Amino acid sequence: MNHRRLGSTGRTVSEVGLGTWNIGGSWGEVSDETGRAVVRSALDAGIDFLDTADVYGDGRSERHIAHVLEERDVSGDVFVATKAGRRLDPHEADRYAYDDLSPFVDRSHEYLSQETLDLLQLHCPPTDAYYQPSTFEALERFVAEDRIANAGVSVERVEEALKAIEYDVIDTVQIIFNPFRQRPKELFFERARREDVGVIVRVPYASGLLTGALERGQTFPEDDHRNFNREGEAFDVGETFAGVPYETGHDAVEALEPHVPERLTMAELTLRWILDHEAVSTVIPGTTSPEHVRANATASELDPLSNRVHGAVRDVYEEFVSEHVHHRW
Repeated sequence: MNHRRLGSTGRTVSEVGLGTWNIGGSWGEVSDETGRAVVRSALDAGIDFLDTADVYGDGRSERHIAHVLEERDVSGDVFVATKAGRRLDPHEADRYAYDDLSPFVDRSHEYLSQETLDLLQLHCPPTDAYYQPSTFEALERFVAEDRIANAGVSVERVEEALKAIEYDVIDTVQIIFNPFRQRPKELFFERARREDVGVIVRVPYASGLLTGALERGQTFPEDDHRNFNREGEAFDVGETFAGVPYETGHDAVEALEPHVPERLTMAELTLRWILDHEAVSTVIPGTTSPEHVRANATASELDPLSNRVHGAVRDVYEEFVSEHVHHRW
């Protein structure tokens, strides 16, 4: 497992991490033992960056992480990033304030068994929150109080990422980036590099489309966001299939398949394509399968893709996907 510097945090982390939305909730039923087995598999594969949030199963994934780190006695060796804000009700920009966020920080301390959180990320706030200095003053207070070691944001849009890194307190930005969501590399990646901001890539597989394992007629459980959020009914539609219409996503995957290098899978191509961008600090695929965790980790060992493959990925994006996502996120 190769490691990369996580911006101004001063830490290096595994370039393939683990996202734990899948084992917390909104991806169908997952047992506690399965959730913990996924975390164990990540550690065994050399993954030392775990990403979670207080709303993933209402803290369930945070508790899974704490359970496994305690049983392995490796808490100090693993970097855990969590998020706060999506539990605000109503979820409005002016609620991203110290007093409103503070109880969430305390609960994450408890659930993760950390006196100081390694990284607290604001969890996709409304766009107006990025234009309120008080939003970032709250993070500064948490750092000053030693309740968090580092601060970041998880964003929906490139414009939000660019605004967030104007604030010195921001060490990291988590953003969707994959062969179906290419806009971040146009401007944001260079700005992040200049400002020494770590880039955490989420939704790498476009909710499974870019694994090549989903069927056009696939059905999803009622409590799976790929069922209940296809039109953005519950949260930003860009979180589900990266905002790409389901049938269009399959058309794009079929167009990509002839360009997958020999001995690579579609999933391996996807992770390697992401890691070929130097601005990326870590990519956090999520899964409910320990076997898939181990497969994801091997992307770190793969050779970079050729210019020809990168060109094919760009061409497929421009032909099938760009019109649906490029102007929105």
